[in-house]
Amino acid sequence: MAHSVQTEIERKYAVGADTELPALTGVGEAAGTPVVRAESSASVRLEAVYFDTADLALARQRIALRVRRGGHDEGWHVKLPAAEGRTELQWPLEPAGEPAEEATTSAAGVPDAADEVPASVRDAVREHVGDAALTPLARVSTDRALTDLLDADGAVVAELADDLVRTVDARQGAERAWREWEAELGPAAPPTAAGRTALLDEIEQRLLAAGATVSPSVSKLAQALGRTGLGH
Repeated sequence: MAHSVQTEIERKYAVGADTELPALTGVGEAAGTPVVRAESSASVRLEAVYFDTADLALARQRIALRVRRGGHDEGWHVKLPAAEGRTELQWPLEPAGEPAEEATTSAAGVPDAADEVPASVRDAVREHVGDAALTPLARVSTDRALTDLLDADGAVVAELADDLVRTVDARQGAERAWREWEAELGPAAPPTAAGRTALLDEIEQRLLAAGATVSPSVSKLAQALGRTGLGH
């Protein structure tokens, strides 16, 4: 089954429950991609289940495999380390007629029915997991309000996600909850690495001034497991 590929470049911030998102128009001047308008959307619920082997073969390589329902990009995702940001592979949510590996439901009740790892998704990580069973690692529920930062042509320079997150560690049973902001570059972001860094730096200055702090954890999955990062 065919999949799409994109590069995900983002920064994450911890934020208090009552912290207000600052105005972000005007950022990007130094990067040559000034934001002239911000458009916000209503909150959407995202439900994700992450999978790994019993010995965390994917996490040890800083790879995440998940199925997510809700939002514009629902489906199966594999996130791989990259020189800048992460490379994300995406498949449709329901690959009709394709053989799949059924996931075992944990004592914590994760995941719900019909979460199966399609063969094509397994193939993308087979060199890391071989034929080992891929079972639920964590469940992440996110209420997300998205703000698009637009340039003069109406193209998306960056997205700012305001996330209320609740998680269950599927193997340890620990539940966690927090709020975070994610600043992710969009299709109209600067074409150079230096420009992209400058844009994210400008956004970061606004967010920190509003009361956010740089997130202590690299991803929702890591934080769901009580870690600051994945890997060895």
